[in-house]
Amino acid sequence: MAPELVDKHQQTLDKAVQALHERTFFAWFPENPSPEIYGENADKEGRGKYTSYLNHKFEELQQQDPEQWVGQEESPYEQQPLGIQYPYFPVNTLIARSEEAFQEWRKVKPADRAALLVESLERVRSRFFEIAYATMHTTGQAFMMSFQASGPHAADRALEAVAAGYEELTRFPGSAEWEKQMGKYSVRLHKSWMAVPKGISLVIGCSTFPTWNTVPGMYASLVTGNPVIVKPHPKAVLPIAIVIAEVQKVLAENGYNPAVCQLAVDADDHLITKELAEHRKVKLIDYTGSTEFGNYIERLPGKIVFTEKTGVNSVILDSVEDLDKVVQNLAFSVSLYSGQMCTAPQNFFIPAPGVKAGEELVPYEVVVQKLADAVSSLVNNPKAAPHVLGAIQNPATVERVKAGVSGRTILSSCDFTNPLFANARTCSPVIYEVDAADKAAYSKELFGPIILVIKTKDTAQSVELAAEMAVTYGAISCAAYTTDPAVKERIKDEMGMTGTPVSFNLTGGIYVNQNASFSDYHVTGGNPAGNASFTNPEFVVKRFTWVGFREPAG
Repeated sequence: MAPELVDKHQQTLDKAVQALHERTFFAWFPENPSPEIYGENADKEGRGKYTSYLNHKFEELQQQDPEQWVGQEESPYEQQPLGIQYPYFPVNTLIARSEEAFQEWRKVKPADRAALLVESLERVRSRFFEIAYATMHTTGQAFMMSFQASGPHAADRALEAVAAGYEELTRFPGSAEWEKQMGKYSVRLHKSWMAVPKGISLVIGCSTFPTWNTVPGMYASLVTGNPVIVKPHPKAVLPIAIVIAEVQKVLAENGYNPAVCQLAVDADDHLITKELAEHRKVKLIDYTGSTEFGNYIERLPGKIVFTEKTGVNSVILDSVEDLDKVVQNLAFSVSLYSGQMCTAPQNFFIPAPGVKAGEELVPYEVVVQKLADAVSSLVNNPKAAPHVLGAIQNPATVERVKAGVSGRTILSSCDFTNPLFANARTCSPVIYEVDAADKAAYSKELFGPIILVIKTKDTAQSVELAAEMAVTYGAISCAAYTTDPAVKERIKDEMGMTGTPVSFNLTGGIYVNQNASFSDYHVTGGNPAGNASFTNPEFVVKRFTWVGFREPAG
């Protein structure tokens, strides 16, 4: 490896490590896809590059001699197959190549590994637009979210994982001279320590955020010396395939085995995730997806696993300064990407007497109607709706919305058209009122644009129920609105004990759905919604083991 690569990226690493400690705003990759930042023709070229992949083999990967070429992706906007094919390899081939690469990769110095990985992210920077179109046409995200989430935000999350791993690997000295006085004489030892990686890492991606949710575990394992096999969702492969291609190119250019990071795809008639996960040579597993499959992953013997599963996210409405601003903010939160975000709010706990707005007590029914009106206003705005709601990734989500929920219907879904994509698979948010006593109705995640309003006797019951849902079924986010400091502290205490982060009194351009790299911990690992967090020290230190060596000195 060229030593100048370490020098080239050392400042980036130093700033990223500093950002981890400060927790203030830090973004190495600009989120605004403006011509001034990324080039006047970047959008056009990225769109053209994406189009060139359609109905062709994806041949950028440095993975030779595939058994066959496969592909299952479909655009939620066109509802047509993308026709892209990826190289398929049997599990034993992937494992054997990963094992071979491991013997080399584990011996690379942490600083060199970190520099190589930052270099790969800088290469990915030039491909943000094609990744955006790839994300758009595999997940259904609108273009701006696709660009930000799969491009800059994902790259920042990856850099965050690299910085965290790099810091932990360099926290302690590699060697030391140890001396203990024993009366008239002393014992002197030379001691050294080695960070030993755990072994082959499997990263299982999801269909809605194929890079943002994949790169943290992928880069955390790579920086700590573990080879990685990335197994994306079969309906969302292209965005992460582009990233893996760049990692492989950087590895090969610098004399390393590109099998350090491999793409593993399902055959059309054979799903390989379980076969990979259960393989005795796989030691680490990162997983994002359903609770059912996540529980299976967590129960596998002999594995160290990092999971993000589903959660039941709550909104607690107690008192506000401006109710109209609050419902507009919440309407955007539930509509963003049609509720297909793990942080999207679902259960709205509203006291029966109503919500205090300034000095006025707004009756419960009025609050609920204002929320419904705010959602309707957004959905019926032809300039905003397509760019906020996007499209539905999975047809099962549409069926879930159409099936409805037992309870009083407050707002029904309506069709809205995308002016650019007449065949887009869409549905707008629905709102149902369910009884607080009917816990079965609101104790599971209803993935998609489904909002449940639960009438409670008071805020105390709202907090109690929100906390019960989080500790029993998991929660990834919580939005709370109160102008009472005592109520705020109670919510912080009770929700904090459930391992659920709380966003208080958000209005304007910041939403409960959003998490910032280098500042917000995504998932806490403190409740059933997941056992890991992007990116705390545990997310990286569990991927290697410190081993010491000592001998007499001198």
